[in-house]
Amino acid sequence: MSDDAARLTGGELLAKTLKAAGVKQVFALHGGHLDSFFKGCVDEDIELIDTRHEAAAGHAADAYARTTGRLGVCAITAGPGFTNALTPIANAGLDGSPVLFIIGAAPVREMETNPLQGGIDQIASARPLAKWALSVPVTERIPDLTAMAIRKAMTGRRGPVVLEVPIDVLHASVKAGQATAPSGLNVRPHPAPAPAEARRMADLIRDARRPVIIAGMEAVSDAVGMALTRFVEASGIPVFGKAQATGLLGSGHRLDGGSAGNLGVLPMIGVERPDLVILFGARMGLLLGGRSGAVVPHDAKVIQIHSDAGEIGRLRDIDLAIAADPVETLDAVLDVAGSRGFPDFTTWAGRAVSARDLFSMAYPDRETAGGIHPYHAAAAVAQAVGCEAIWTMDGGEAASWMGACVKVSGPGRVLTHGYLGCLGIGLGFAIGAQIAHPERRVIAVTGDGAMGFNIQELDTLARRGLPVVTVVMNNQVWGMSIHGQQIMYGQNYNVITRLGMTRYADIAAAFGCHGERVTGYDQIDGAMRRALDCGRPALVEIMTDADIIHPVTLSMLGKSAENSRDVIIPYYENLKDGPG
Repeated sequence: MSDDAARLTGGELLAKTLKAAGVKQVFALHGGHLDSFFKGCVDEDIELIDTRHEAAAGHAADAYARTTGRLGVCAITAGPGFTNALTPIANAGLDGSPVLFIIGAAPVREMETNPLQGGIDQIASARPLAKWALSVPVTERIPDLTAMAIRKAMTGRRGPVVLEVPIDVLHASVKAGQATAPSGLNVRPHPAPAPAEARRMADLIRDARRPVIIAGMEAVSDAVGMALTRFVEASGIPVFGKAQATGLLGSGHRLDGGSAGNLGVLPMIGVERPDLVILFGARMGLLLGGRSGAVVPHDAKVIQIHSDAGEIGRLRDIDLAIAADPVETLDAVLDVAGSRGFPDFTTWAGRAVSARDLFSMAYPDRETAGGIHPYHAAAAVAQAVGCEAIWTMDGGEAASWMGACVKVSGPGRVLTHGYLGCLGIGLGFAIGAQIAHPERRVIAVTGDGAMGFNIQELDTLARRGLPVVTVVMNNQVWGMSIHGQQIMYGQNYNVITRLGMTRYADIAAAFGCHGERVTGYDQIDGAMRRALDCGRPALVEIMTDADIIHPVTLSMLGKSAENSRDVIIPYYENLKDGPG
């Protein structure tokens, strides 16, 4: 064999390394910097899924990772391609989603010559947002540095990594024997808790009268769902969760309490608050009531199980910290409990989970003078779809209304906003989820405001024949924004929060999708069934009442006591200025 025949380009080395890691799809948008890699993907039978915007490609790779537990991969070109992907990098980083972002770059040999798309330090820009970021210096190092990036993404607290491969490094070739080996591709440690930690957790549960489990992002997998089901059926402890942990116990389980926010409602219905909270793969922050104690009571004991020991104890002291794998932890506690078992929490669990049914009683009217009630719109959509779909939820109040209604039969089937609060994720997430799970229906629910961020991805759905059903809850305003303005400044106040009479169903039809607009509650079921049965991408636009405020908006805005000089800071803690 000649030297030329034994040579491999950087693009071939990169594609071969991904193939060895089990990567089957890469989400991308074309850019010439990466053509050598794209050719390598074709040669290695790695499917390239192209979107119309780099942000959508990044969100799609993120959704692929969230719904499968496997590595998501996004490939984007240099300069504006990279800057367009900063939002999905940040979104994956804050939520701990394992995504490899491969980015092109100008040639190393042309550094500081003002080359095309080479005037920014991409790695310096990415490092504050990603778990790890590196530029590959030479072609022969591509395999081992790619393997390192994958290990960084998939171990410990998982997260996004950025691997920059300059165009000259990617297009150059080296002798096959000179390339480094992609070692450690399948390193996946599962640390167990110390025996003393397992015993202490069992003791804290036995000493409690009102224990609850709050599940977070690190609990979202089929393996964890099965372990959690075993554990709660043995212990009788009710489970609440952040939105993306929906479905861990399956639809209709007697110990499923729904949203973690339901814990804040218990005092309103005469139910005592928990005295033991087990944070199961969950982090403290806004989504668990921040420092207010509304969700995790200040006087409750807390056990926190999380892969990142530095995350344990954020915002409050923890009675037991366990930096270990969630499955290993639950199984160890069950082993320690043995035949002695746990107290009978049946009465407490029944009272605790009762809050999940309050929404259906709070809104008796399906239609109002201003349109369809958004809760009933969401409930009708959920009823039509059933519990086997994957849901992506975008927008402010639209996502909140839908989150109160969705039922799913397993974990990893509800994707929505995390700590970045990022609008525009919906269609990108839906693309990634549908590629990852071609056997399932994917439903993307969004508000009319958020729909505008990536509306062009309807073209991606149509070109690829992805049968995603998009539901636009159209109230012609930025709902959470205008409601916040009016609460603070008066009912007639609004500034840049109104939207026009855009007909999203017509836009979808122009992209080649099935489209329908719904103006009455009784039309929703039929429209959804036609969308589900049409065999192609579809969009159902539901006209809802703009004046109805979701309770989450009210709770996030906060309030001040009468005659107080406190300053309301929307979505954050109010400024305390003492009594007037």
